Amino acid sequence: MMSIGVKAQTEKVVDKQSLLWVRYYNQLELNAKWAVHTEIDNRIFINPVTQNTFISRLQIRNKITDKVELGAGFAYFSVATQNPEVKNEFHVPEYRAQQDVSIRQALGKVNLTHRYQLEERFIRNASKLQLEDGTTFYLRFRYRIYGDWTFWKKDKRFLKAIFYDEIMINGGNKIIKNTFDQNRIYAAVQIGVSPNVALELGYLNSFQERVNGVDYFNRDIIRFSLIHKIKI
Repeated sequence: MMSIGVKAQTEKVVDKQSLLWVRYYNQLELNAKWAVHTEIDNRIFINPVTQNTFISRLQIRNKITDKVELGAGFAYFSVATQNPEVKNEFHVPEYRAQQDVSIRQALGKVNLTHRYQLEERFIRNASKLQLEDGTTFYLRFRYRIYGDWTFWKKDKRFLKAIFYDEIMINGGNKIIKNTFDQNRIYAAVQIGVSPNVALELGYLNSFQERVNGVDYFNRDIIRFSLIHKIKI
């Protein structure tokens, strides 16, 4: 009886969710080595239609060589809810610093990029009823392998396939049960409609462990991006 009870208590609960992510991504190239990237990302649940998260992000990028790039930035997250059936009367803010190293390599016609990223997350304390004083600090380590293949190009227009797999690991003394955070798998098609503007439509699956270390979110996400490049 004891073993049955323990098994029942530790059985995984996986919440299946569907979302739409819409993103504007601006890449301002200052010169051959330095760039400023800004991003606005709005994420909503589809069924029922409910706000999930609003994100704004700023990064400074530096090309050390043709194959190595460094980045550092800051992001603001406003989280409405993680469950479309439960709507809070408040949004939980998160302030996040990030640093990354990206390494590029060519594999035949496929361009690969390995990104190693560290995040320092400051999440506002909150109960189920209201925001509370103070923030809680978390570390998160991310590794992403990203590939793209341009299979059509003409007159500065192009069509390319994109894919990536990314794993995220939580760190810090506040992490007890959910060291594994999530894994994301993404596939998309990107079309360059002009030298400075590209549109991207893709599917992302996010499998994320919840704080209790037992339950999970399994999210099917449609992502649309407008990518805008400006050169000075």
